[in-house]
Amino acid sequence: MGLPAATHVGPVRLQVADLARSIDYYTRVVGLRVLTQGLTSAALGPHGDERRLVFLHERRGIHPAPRRGAFGLFHFAILLPDRPALGRFASHLADASVRVGMADHLVSEAFYLTDPDGLGIEVYADRPRSTWRTSGDELMMTTEPLDVPSILADARGRAWDGAPAGTMMGHVHLHVGDLARAEAFYHAALGLDRTVWSYPGALFMSAGGYHHHLATNTWSSGPSATDDQARLIEWELIVPDAVALGDAAKNVRAAGYAIDERARGWTVADPWGTTLRVSPSQSVE
Repeated sequence: MGLPAATHVGPVRLQVADLARSIDYYTRVVGLRVLTQGLTSAALGPHGDERRLVFLHERRGIHPAPRRGAFGLFHFAILLPDRPALGRFASHLADASVRVGMADHLVSEAFYLTDPDGLGIEVYADRPRSTWRTSGDELMMTTEPLDVPSILADARGRAWDGAPAGTMMGHVHLHVGDLARAEAFYHAALGLDRTVWSYPGALFMSAGGYHHHLATNTWSSGPSATDDQARLIEWELIVPDAVALGDAAKNVRAAGYAIDERARGWTVADPWGTTLRVSPSQSVE
């Protein structure tokens, strides 16, 4: 049984070495704002709404994420509401002389950044779903050069003033040790649908026909991220209601994976120790 079409990605929780440094980066460069802050943690989201996208948890003395990558986070992806917002973001990056990667994936256009702890970030906008193409049952995605002048032109001269209302967490992309095991866990047990499986070394999955809520790849030799490194603590999938939450839990248990019941939802670790939280809608803490 697959996950409901209304399933979407919720916030990510990150372990960072210096909370103040990370807040500066995520507000000044990425364009988020601080929603709540304590001595060692903070919640960040877009301007104009209260949606939490990133939780930062400080742990002093940890090492940066390894350059070669570790099993766990490759990047998390912040989805802007439209191409003009991406154009304003691109102009902001250029004005701030921020070094970025960039790509046209056919279904979306994206910029790639690395935070001060070496954690990967994608900021992107989708193309209209009516323009997405398929090859048989598989969605067509690729990595092509980005048409930056066209994106900048769509900004229509408006300045970037932070991630606008409607910005959300679009997807999470993980390093894994084996695509077949990733498929067994995230597709067969959890219920995400496969969308792209011919991209070299990667498998893309989603609910509701989206291009991907989750990507997995074998581009890192591992090992898994450790507690003394900057890392993804957990990521979240939000299902529409308690019935969907219970059905997903039943399926994951039936496949032989242990889940940890929480006050709102439950958590489970994938075969490489990456924690996924599954919650019903409106339950984000």
